[in-house]
Amino acid sequence: MTKTQKAEIIEVLSNEFKDAQSVIFCDYKGLSVSNLESLRKAARAKDAKVQVVKNTLATIALSNAELTGVELKDTNILVWGSDSVATSKIAADFAKDNEKFVIKSAYVDREPADAAKVEAFAKLPGREELLAMLAATWMAPITCFTIGLDALRQQKEEA
Repeated sequence: MTKTQKAEIIEVLSNEFKDAQSVIFCDYKGLSVSNLESLRKAARAKDAKVQVVKNTLATIALSNAELTGVELKDTNILVWGSDSVATSKIAADFAKDNEKFVIKSAYVDREPADAAKVEAFAKLPGREELLAMLAATWMAPITCFTIGLDALRQQKEEA
């Protein structure tokens, strides 16, 4: 790679990481290309990105995005996105299905984290599920009130 290509990659990654809420570093040694493509497909479906990046370029891009505290070693594939829970679920679900894919460390909500924290975030309900739970909570008093009114109506009709 030439210096200009490296500078372009660093600039693109820096901009991506500034917008990302989580960046997950994983080991991918031994995975086939078809497995990596299925990871990329799963990430695209959740508006996340996956890329293999040289450690030096990734370190520079992370420091440009003001993300510090995690040291990159060995081979890394990076998974990042704007939704921390969705990005964590992508990595954790793929790691369950592929034993050669190992989560090493991450930035979750722009803070350094280990693999256990990524897996804990993966167990949280997603944004849509949380919104549905909130809507159900808001609707509960109205539902109980209408059930009570209907019971009162039936009681009046019988009397």
